[in-house]
Amino acid sequence: MTEPWLSADDIAAHIGVTKDTVYTWIAEKSMPAHKIGRLWKFQASEVDDWVRGDGAADPDSSQAGD
Repeated sequence: MTEPWLSADDIAAHIGVTKDTVYTWIAEKSMPAHKIGRLWKFQASEVDDWVRGDGAADPDSSQAGD
């Protein structure tokens, strides 16, 4: 079975951020998203991989000892 496409609201709830944050990450951090007409659609597995790969990390924050 294929993975369902999620809306911006769905993906925001999935990763625990606001929909505005999702749109900002698309524009500024290359969050994986697909524009279909005027709507953005997402695959949860792509977004999960992106988050695990530090795609959503804040570049201004650093870990102690770095």
